[in-house]
Amino acid sequence: MTEEQRLMTYLLKGYERSVRPVKNASKAVVVKMGLTFTQIFDMDEKNQVLVTNVWLDQAWEDDFLMWDPIDFHNITALRIPCYKLWLPDMVLYNNAAEYTEGLMPANAMVKHTGEVFWPIPTKLQSSCKVDVTYFPFDEQMCKLKFGSWTYDGFQVDVTNQTSEVDLSNYVVNGEWELLSIKIVRNVVTYSCCPEPFPDVTFFVHIRRRILYYMYNVVFPCIMMSALTLLVFCLPPDSGEKIALGITVLLAFSVFMLAVAENLPETSEFVPLISIYLTIVMSLTSVSVIMTVLVLNLHHRGPSKHGVPIWIRKVFLEKLSHFFCVSSEPSYSHCYSDDGHFIRNVSLKLTLENIAQELQSEIQLDSKITDTVTVVECHGTRIAERSECLHNVHQNENNLKHSERTSWSHARTNEEILKALRRIIDKHEREDRDYEMMQEWRRVAQVVDRILFWIFLIGTSVSTLAVLVISPLTRFKLTHF
Repeated sequence: MTEEQRLMTYLLKGYERSVRPVKNASKAVVVKMGLTFTQIFDMDEKNQVLVTNVWLDQAWEDDFLMWDPIDFHNITALRIPCYKLWLPDMVLYNNAAEYTEGLMPANAMVKHTGEVFWPIPTKLQSSCKVDVTYFPFDEQMCKLKFGSWTYDGFQVDVTNQTSEVDLSNYVVNGEWELLSIKIVRNVVTYSCCPEPFPDVTFFVHIRRRILYYMYNVVFPCIMMSALTLLVFCLPPDSGEKIALGITVLLAFSVFMLAVAENLPETSEFVPLISIYLTIVMSLTSVSVIMTVLVLNLHHRGPSKHGVPIWIRKVFLEKLSHFFCVSSEPSYSHCYSDDGHFIRNVSLKLTLENIAQELQSEIQLDSKITDTVTVVECHGTRIAERSECLHNVHQNENNLKHSERTSWSHARTNEEILKALRRIIDKHEREDRDYEMMQEWRRVAQVVDRILFWIFLIGTSVSTLAVLVISPLTRFKLTHF
């Protein structure tokens, strides 16, 4: 038998592992808790569970595991299977896993002074209240609370082994940055028992790394917000303004569902990204409504009334210059004080003058004929009276024929004038309708430009306030 076998037999002979290792029953076993933090395995925000890999160190003194090294060939330490020794029933109070999994049956290191050191490598699943208000710029404070499950403070006194957590073997996580781990010892008295129950709590402060979410969440949100502005840049004649607005709205809805799948289903906190998406979705919905208004103004035609005077003065004469809308020929001089269209008055007067001249020419034809006849009659040397009378009768016949011809020409000219008036009136109506339609289109263009700047300011302010100012303000309040 080797010296270690002999020592093992010596120590475990008559050893009762179910009894506290103290010779004086009134003495408490002091259990020192230590933690070696090795990895943040996962942070399940939806189920609010933090998964970590740690080395859980426990140390205490066992009065029944002492020996003199001289008696055992100077052996000062011995490794004994943990299931053969008394072990403190230390549990993770905020455990989120099944306790049936148990811990790794690691050997306990026992020194000749009776000091027992039991390091356990384990994966902890602890419940953690996740605050996603500033997601994806959030920080989480999770705790690992360890204490004895059945022993009170008079029997097992739990305390921290060191003031700091060992991070020498820590593996950096790609999603979460470990900021700090603080150790706090608490003594709590529960309603069930008058005895105190001490515990050691490790507060794990972590912060989300934002690079991944900037490229996959924040930047896509900002780009889709810019698409909302393009609705007001698209010409109304393209017929795609409303389609673009609804497409952007649907894209935001799908994106919001994708973000909501990774967040806890709670009404206690509303993430910043959800607030931002809701604001932008609201702006997009309003933009669709405003687009309908713009299209209604753009396609107003002859069936509608003309542009009111106050709209013409406000939108076409003032706001169009302020918002740098390209100027077009003004038709303000075409309207009277009461708003009636008077564009073609000069043309109408000119045509009436032409008509009067034509009528005067018709009357002049008959007078000239009479005058010529009389002159011819009196200018002839009267050789014979019968010839003169013959000429007079002939001139009378010619005059009657000329009168009939002049009357026929006058009637024809009158019909031509009526036809010309109808044609001119038609062109005037078409011209008036076209100019009315152009004015409404220009009003729609000005409204489109106004809405573009309003939505640009609204989107910029909401983006800065929600995605920049709020996280920075919270960061300063937390760290300073």
